[in-house]
Amino acid sequence: MVLIDARNGVVEQSRRHACLSALLGLRHLVFAVNKMDLVDWDEGRFREIEAEALALAEQLEVPDAHVVPISALEGDNVVERSERTPPSYDGPPLLELLETVEVARDRNLEDIRLPIQWVVRPRDAKPGEHRLYAGQVASGVIRAGDEITALPEGARTRIESVETADGPLDEAYPPMSVLVRLADDLDVGRGDLLASPAEAPPVARELEATVCWMADAPLRPGAKLRLKHTTRTVRATVEALLSRVDVLSFEEQPEPAQLELNDIGRVRLLTASPVMAEPYDRNQVTGAFVLVDELTRDTVAAGMVREAKEVVSGMEAELAWEPPPLDRDERWEALGTRGATVWLRGTPELLAEAGAAVERALVRAGRGAYLLDGGLSQQGLAPGRLARLFADSGAVAVVALPHAPAELRREARELHAAAGLPFDDLHIPDGEPSGRTAERVLEALEE
Repeated sequence: MVLIDARNGVVEQSRRHACLSALLGLRHLVFAVNKMDLVDWDEGRFREIEAEALALAEQLEVPDAHVVPISALEGDNVVERSERTPPSYDGPPLLELLETVEVARDRNLEDIRLPIQWVVRPRDAKPGEHRLYAGQVASGVIRAGDEITALPEGARTRIESVETADGPLDEAYPPMSVLVRLADDLDVGRGDLLASPAEAPPVARELEATVCWMADAPLRPGAKLRLKHTTRTVRATVEALLSRVDVLSFEEQPEPAQLELNDIGRVRLLTASPVMAEPYDRNQVTGAFVLVDELTRDTVAAGMVREAKEVVSGMEAELAWEPPPLDRDERWEALGTRGATVWLRGTPELLAEAGAAVERALVRAGRGAYLLDGGLSQQGLAPGRLARLFADSGAVAVVALPHAPAELRREARELHAAAGLPFDDLHIPDGEPSGRTAERVLEALEE
């Protein structure tokens, strides 16, 4: 329900709320035009707002939209129909409309999704009885005998029983909270997911998503946050800001430098551990998440998955790290330094100046540093692997590659994660002096 002031009509905040509702996949939208008493219940004013609101719903492709005139001051048209209602409005009062909207058919009853919240080990378990797994059914209908797969491991089994505190059930469906017993004793814990084997969600570490940013501090590429998805919490990095939605025109502005408070935008996230996510328009539970600031524990964004890329089999082997004979800690302690990689991102002009400035500032500060720039690609060297070697040696690899694709940066991040080496992704805003970029790099390395 979107509340509209009859005096002001459909304003930017109204459009923002309607846009968020549409992005959330809500198929039913009610515009409550409040304070009709302050415009003397003018029918012309109501019809003007109604036309604008319905046009907005159509633009957002919301299939079911209603506009109701009300006055909350004395309850006109809120619970019971008011005599002051404009004659041409023949719909029900607000509460009746809300109570009669059919929403059950919007649920996904086909794909079994049960995020595991708790593992129950009954004290009175009989010999051979396995543990019970507790959770709230996200989608699908669960019955004893159903074949399921336990993700992220992928082991298959079948459901032996479905229970609640009151006893066994024939079936369970959203949003029931249940206990299930599996036929096999699998290694399943909190954060895992039971799903239909034929239509299981991808085990993903790269998500493309729409987020609504809710923090005062802006969101920039490279931000490190915690991602809470169903019952699973993992660390995540904002690999890229893909676009920002203009709530007035609903057009997408590509590659913004940052997202401000209340901005809506598309982002690419890389997670430290896999998540069983899928597009929000397919499943509103496994397709939704929130982002949490690691320091303050504040929820800073709500997100909806648009695409989840499955973990590529064999990628771990490609990223494997073989430690050299000399232990890294021994090397770093003897040299009195610590290695890292700083990957700079910005326009080619900014990178050329900032890369050299950062290298110079690090050397003057007594840190071993080496600039890896566009010449590397001409020599056929892989920047991510080369930077990893520099970082392991105790130096700071400064990477400033113009037009570097996201895949190259992502591989470098994964290579460093596999080796347990620091990797900082630093975006250079347009117009930032190279000296300030160097200062930010020094500050980041100190942290």
